[in-house]
Amino acid sequence: MAFTIKSPEEIAVLREGGRRLAHVVAKVARNTVPGATTVELNALSEKLILEMGDQPSFLGYTPRGAKRPFPAAICISINDEVVHGIPNENARVIEEGDIIGLDCGITHKGLITDHAITVIAGTGDAKAEQLVRKTKEALMAGIRAAIGGAKVGDIGAAVEAVGKKHGYGIVFELGGHGVGHRVHEEPYIPNMGVQGEGITLIPGLVIAIEPMFTEGTPRVKLMPDGYTFVTKDGSRAAHFEHTIAITEGEPEILTVEI
Repeated sequence: MAFTIKSPEEIAVLREGGRRLAHVVAKVARNTVPGATTVELNALSEKLILEMGDQPSFLGYTPRGAKRPFPAAICISINDEVVHGIPNENARVIEEGDIIGLDCGITHKGLITDHAITVIAGTGDAKAEQLVRKTKEALMAGIRAAIGGAKVGDIGAAVEAVGKKHGYGIVFELGGHGVGHRVHEEPYIPNMGVQGEGITLIPGLVIAIEPMFTEGTPRVKLMPDGYTFVTKDGSRAAHFEHTIAITEGEPEILTVEI
């Protein structure tokens, strides 16, 4: 399996790009309120990225297997939409209590970072709040497991343990990935795994860890738009993602505001 190791200079660029991306996602999240539209939120994300002199990595990107480029700067996924919701086609108005996944990428000085959070518009029910909270907890558990010299399976096992403890569907058909020169690079980072198995996490490796939990089935299906994945049973989902750099010790989270 071929994957790239980033130089200290490249990681410095990714660190700055990640900081900028975290700022964009946080600002879009603050505007994700009942009555806002997905079109407005997409326009805001693109405006913020371009104002900083960067490029939206997702806009115009064609992942493997896709039949057309992605048409927006950000993915906005609502309730039973797990990931890759298209915000500027069939615009939607956000409603009170909606679970909203915001997933965005920035290209800064030629290098890409990827970041996602899930928020609740207005006031959500207790089950929605727990789903969001525990999915974020799984992300942090996966990051803590990503120590230099550990295995990819350690990350998946840590994410899986949180999902199983709380009875969530753990989406296994999608997962994290390497990132940097392209939006999706090797290695694949599954959200399930066995400790001690898989490739070794080498210092300089940059990956995106992204757990996805559902309130029901772990199975997903692709909608006719070619991008949006929804739960097969219509249950609600949450998704979190950080880009991290593997070091000799604890990993560095790159997609954080300073």
